[in-house]
Amino acid sequence: MKGREAVSEVLGVSRETLGLLDAYVDLLRHWNARINLVSKGSLDQVWERHILDSAQLFRLSEDRRGVWVDLGSGAGLPGIVVAIMATADRRFQVKLIESDLRKSVFLQRVINDLALPATIDAARIEAAEPMTATVISARALAPLPRLLHLAAPFAADGTLCLFPKGRTVEDELTEARATWHIDCKREQSLSNKDGTILAIRSFQARA
Repeated sequence: MKGREAVSEVLGVSRETLGLLDAYVDLLRHWNARINLVSKGSLDQVWERHILDSAQLFRLSEDRRGVWVDLGSGAGLPGIVVAIMATADRRFQVKLIESDLRKSVFLQRVINDLALPATIDAARIEAAEPMTATVISARALAPLPRLLHLAAPFAADGTLCLFPKGRTVEDELTEARATWHIDCKREQSLSNKDGTILAIRSFQARA
């Protein structure tokens, strides 16, 4: 099953939500010709490589409600996709953190055009406005030890972190556990047979 069909059928996405995803893909293709949002080669498989890979995180959010913080949002993957998925029931207000000004302008354009429940903090993650997140996500941003360091200021009791990882997941977990106590569950990626999503329910720096 190809990416667009998988998003529609496997994840149970409505026709309206699929239409918003189509509009986002159109904007992504248009803007990518001017600024480097994603690799040009990946646009040929945009639904498998980017949309499905991001949309599956929303499925793992366990019906939570509140603030979803997306670290290093880049082209809006997964943050914009999550905001689109959340549009139907407004379960989340999505905060996108992205320091690149050109990418932030693109993200704001998408939010405005699609009327998404999202805002942008155009700052480095370390300098972003502090807040308590219900869910924290980051895709292709940094190795797990660094991710936990970046996520810590936004985490509280009950915060869920969703981090897609590839073949290095075991090494990253081993390295992270040297300095962090981590309670996590692994989920098989729907978009990549070699991919894993770490669903981290709590983490604390070792003394």
